[in-house]
Amino acid sequence: MSVLKEMNLSSEQFRVVVFGSARIKPEDILYKEVYKIGYKVGELGSDLVTGGGPGLMDAANKGHKEATPNPENTSKSIGIRIQLPFEEEDSGNLDLKVDFKTFAKRLDAFMEISDMIIVTPGGVGTLLEMAYTWQLIQVGHLKKIPIVLVGEQWNSFYKWASKNIIDLNFANKEDLDILIPVPDFDSALTLIESYHDKYQEKLINS
Repeated sequence: MSVLKEMNLSSEQFRVVVFGSARIKPEDILYKEVYKIGYKVGELGSDLVTGGGPGLMDAANKGHKEATPNPENTSKSIGIRIQLPFEEEDSGNLDLKVDFKTFAKRLDAFMEISDMIIVTPGGVGTLLEMAYTWQLIQVGHLKKIPIVLVGEQWNSFYKWASKNIIDLNFANKEDLDILIPVPDFDSALTLIESYHDKYQEKLINS
């Protein structure tokens, strides 16, 4: 069964997926910045999707949850979780959650419901999620959606990929164009609102 059907999600709802580190604590500035991402998505009435774990995932889910106290706002804070012995239970900031035993099936679930990806600072797991999304779009197995890389860590990756992948002809220039590097979280917030508005306009005109 698809994740859309399993979680009773509308196929016409705009969903923003946030990838990021599980290791960041609530007192960290990064936690506060990613909280703003979740809050903005909630304000717009869109669904927010993360890996459902702690750190920056929880920051985004918490922001969304606290932006949507009005029952008329039916958007959801969603966690697509992986069963790991060292990650805590969710902190109560999820409206919906689903658990997977393998990373492969979990990654496919993210892709099924994604309309926009925000990649925040993170480690190996975040790198895997970003690269998997990028590769699926590159080969046409996933519709073209924006992958927004936030901050110096991912801007450095973008420059590395340009030099060590594109310039060496291991991929085409347009493959790099799938990634959208931005310098800060305020820039990411602006893009979220812009793509949300474009999505709603497309729905109205369809």
